[in-house]
Amino acid sequence: MNRYTISVFTENFIGILNRITIIFTRRGINIDALTASESREDGIYKITIELTTSEEQVIQLSKQIEKIIDVIKAFYYTDDQVVYQEIALYKIPIESLDPRLEKVIRQFNAHIIAAEKDFVVIEFTGHKEDTQSLLEILKEFNILEFARSGRVAVAKPMDTLDKYLK
Repeated sequence: MNRYTISVFTENFIGILNRITIIFTRRGINIDALTASESREDGIYKITIELTTSEEQVIQLSKQIEKIIDVIKAFYYTDDQVVYQEIALYKIPIESLDPRLEKVIRQFNAHIIAAEKDFVVIEFTGHKEDTQSLLEILKEFNILEFARSGRVAVAKPMDTLDKYLK
């Protein structure tokens, strides 16, 4: 089993995300992370799906996704074929702010992006393993809340969507 990223380019129609995820459900494959956003092309959206499966399965999933009417193209990549990051937010009680916490924030090159009366919010961007490592360290500072985005990725291969739009 390997980790893969599937990039799906689609028009933005109601229910498209459901039609894509049902393919995974029917095959009993778990989605590790999912993000959706606009692409560089007007009216075209990009859905990024992270999963752990076999190459045979990811090929079949990509082909099945492309059969959906509103899908323009689905590409799949291994981790070494994409540049990817995730963003994580950590909410820490204000009384936990001390020199030890400041040192951790500096070591991870994280940032305090909000300071309220009762808490601060720390932002950190990195791979899932990195954001998880920071989470484990911050648990000793009485972390109040944690949220991590799905994978945001761009492909290294220069195969572009343009030729599929014509």
